[in-house]
Amino acid sequence: MRTAMFFVLLCYTNLLFGQHSIEISGTIKDGSNQIPISGTSIKIEGFQQEYHTGVEGSFTIALNFEGDFIIHISAPDYLPKTFELFLEGEPIDLGDIFLEKDITLEKSDNLITLTDNELSDEDGLLSGSTGMLQSTRDIFLTRAAFDFGQAFFRIRGYDSQEGEVLINGIPLNKIWDGRPQWNNWGGLNDVIRNQTYTQALEMNPNTFGGILGNTNIDIRPSGLRSGLRVSSSMSNRTYRSRLMATYSSGLLTSGWAYSLSASKRWAVSGYVDGTLYDAHSLFGALEYKWNNKNSLVISTIMANNRRGRSAALTEEVFDLMGNRYNPYWGAQNGETRNSRERKIFEPMFMVNHFLQSNKMNWTTGILYQNGSVTKDRLAYFNAQNPDPTYYKYIPSYHINGSFGADFANANLAKEALLDHPQLDWEQIYAVNNNSLGESASYVLSEDVQNEERLMLASNMRLDLGESLELGLGANMEVSGIQNYASIKDLLGAEFLEDSDSFSSTRNDVLGNPTKTEGDRISYNFELDSKRLRGFAQMQIKRKKWNAFVSGELFQWHAQRNGLFQNERYPDNSIGKGEEILFAGLSAKSGMTYFLTGRQWLTINAAKINRAPSLQNLFINPRENNLIVPDIQNEAQSAIDVGYYIRLPDLKGRISAFYTRFQHATDVNFFFVDSGLGSDFVQEVITGLDKLHKGLELGLEYKASNELKLSLAGNLGSYVYASDPDIQLYFDTAGNEEDLINSEGSVQLGTATIKGLKLAQGPQTALSLGVEYRSPKYWWLGTTANYMDQSYANLSTIKRTQSFLLDPDTQRPLPDVTQADVGRLLKQQKLDEIYLLNLIGGKSWLVKKKYISAFLSVNNVFDSVFKTGGYEQSRNGNYQQMLQDNLSGTPSFGPKYWHSYGRTYFLNLAINF
Repeated sequence: MRTAMFFVLLCYTNLLFGQHSIEISGTIKDGSNQIPISGTSIKIEGFQQEYHTGVEGSFTIALNFEGDFIIHISAPDYLPKTFELFLEGEPIDLGDIFLEKDITLEKSDNLITLTDNELSDEDGLLSGSTGMLQSTRDIFLTRAAFDFGQAFFRIRGYDSQEGEVLINGIPLNKIWDGRPQWNNWGGLNDVIRNQTYTQALEMNPNTFGGILGNTNIDIRPSGLRSGLRVSSSMSNRTYRSRLMATYSSGLLTSGWAYSLSASKRWAVSGYVDGTLYDAHSLFGALEYKWNNKNSLVISTIMANNRRGRSAALTEEVFDLMGNRYNPYWGAQNGETRNSRERKIFEPMFMVNHFLQSNKMNWTTGILYQNGSVTKDRLAYFNAQNPDPTYYKYIPSYHINGSFGADFANANLAKEALLDHPQLDWEQIYAVNNNSLGESASYVLSEDVQNEERLMLASNMRLDLGESLELGLGANMEVSGIQNYASIKDLLGAEFLEDSDSFSSTRNDVLGNPTKTEGDRISYNFELDSKRLRGFAQMQIKRKKWNAFVSGELFQWHAQRNGLFQNERYPDNSIGKGEEILFAGLSAKSGMTYFLTGRQWLTINAAKINRAPSLQNLFINPRENNLIVPDIQNEAQSAIDVGYYIRLPDLKGRISAFYTRFQHATDVNFFFVDSGLGSDFVQEVITGLDKLHKGLELGLEYKASNELKLSLAGNLGSYVYASDPDIQLYFDTAGNEEDLINSEGSVQLGTATIKGLKLAQGPQTALSLGVEYRSPKYWWLGTTANYMDQSYANLSTIKRTQSFLLDPDTQRPLPDVTQADVGRLLKQQKLDEIYLLNLIGGKSWLVKKKYISAFLSVNNVFDSVFKTGGYEQSRNGNYQQMLQDNLSGTPSFGPKYWHSYGRTYFLNLAINF
């Protein structure tokens, strides 16, 4: 080395104008084998342009400035380096700069298996945010992803829709629910490693973003590690085996670069019984860089994922069957068949142009995506419910009846469940075969959501001087979603009469009432939407402080188009409904004050207006065009403050946050026995406010070159901050005496939930970690974790005045006190969680081939705990719920998801 001017600092540069061009040169090499690393990124803080090393690993940068500079060097699969240089007018040759392999990268493979868990349910109740965090080096966020994530911990209690995911600058969150669909690029870990995550309310160069933070995945081939990588994995979590191969050319002298990746993940059954897994993923990208400033990238991602789902269980069923039990499957001809499979295949095609210079970064892209998400379900018509955990088949049904406890039949029900716990496919086929010539009693149907969307996005960063930066961006999304159910398998029957079995009304009045395999049944409609967004932001950088301000405008159109005329809603089920329009303005700002070069304070604030998600616009889109009355933008007010420290042996942060959500809307579907009557209803919740506040802590202490100690914690409070309005909707096609009323809707007033806890995962979490990294390229780490303050999701209808009505007279029940109601409706807190996790790895260099092994063991002590749950709404009146709870084992008690026990993940990889 010719210079000793290397210091790892995080301070801002003080630039002085220079009269002559000054060259900075050097060569980037692998620290273990001294092989040059091509495609290494070199960035100078305060400048837009990004430089890359050539085939020989060398680089030369010419600057027309003197003074202090911070240089950032990074390459895929290597630990980044940061240097401070002081330029005095003379050229500087940095000589050989060695990067060390990041031997903990396989952690992200382990994280992918955890995010598979949170994607497993159909209602989004477990939709967390751990997938966004695999690129961060923040100590707290790392713990949240790899350790707290096993209990479905959510950063600041936020849903994943509060963070935005982009690929090459194109936002990819789904317009249906606002969440990123991680399965769209699942299994392609090698090519999605280059991620940039901006935390919480920080400014992001590619988007205005959300309050959770934002992740941009850079899939340009020139930025991927060159060569061939082959890996194989074994696990006992969601899948059992994985094979993955990736080849990237790196940037060739001709200016071309390309990358190919493929993977397969599979399991006959995952940790939970009957949860098959079958996934195939392909990636291809071609890049042409015709000069140092311009490049064009064409890429495609095709990820096909098929998996068997599992069910939440009541305490009664769990106590009998355990945490591996899954009632959705049964044996057929000696093979496992799951009745609730989910398949996702939504291939995407992208074209991107990148322009980078000293003064400007400009990224433009277009994305086309077309595919489907399908969910199987076993439907029954005028036949017995085939679910072995149906409430009439379990012991508590015979104990909790109004005519007294029947212990003999309760014991018979227990023995029947233990002896025959799974779906009986043979019986299902037998019932259909015995009714040939008649409509099917059972069919396996598919709920299909087929979306075609086009995305256009462009964003630009302009350097307006030594201390001023301007950002501009806009994007447009046009989406068309077809929603329908179809017959996947008639299960031995010849046809199905497509009608509602309760009211005998037709679902498709204008179509053939007799449906066969492949035909659409039950519902059929389209949702068309178009969204426009534009943002502008400005950042000022000074020696002692930085500040930014950012604003966004949006406009969104949505419309339903019914393709079936439903006999229950003949006047507003078919054809186009009213067009819905939302528009809004959002703003955020922040400031960083540097106490020293190694310590600083931050404060950020935001006021955000956001349209409701598409799934919450309509009351019952499967059957009619009705829109939620008086629906409006959801409002978010957020502020956070933080203290950051970056000493040679100690780094970390402590942050405080406060966020209020207002005017939220939610729509739920269920059968209820309420004080006003019984029916299948749509529950519309409006005026829902939520309050999230808390503290985050993450510290890492470097005890020696080999040993690191870490501490991470979260102390949060996430509560309902209003008593929302509740309204029920239902059809009026049945017998009048069986209807709640003849109007088709009823206003229940407010639900008294203000101050109750949100079901957003653990609100308290603590983690202690130790990691040893050997100079001989092996490492071992362990974390001890504690989590508490998790709650089951509330049933809001039980907290309205209708809950206290007598179903027979519809008058308030006498002699029921608030204390009685409080005891019955006490919010269900989940048990404390204690977890010990182990991780380790080893790497070898054999004949210029880099071999690595990674092993993680989660939940070492094999504990089983509840990860989430929800109150059932069936018992919607006090009398019925009281009767159901007298025995202590309610038939309609809360349902819970449970943790895996001890699990492992082993990955072996070879880099050529």
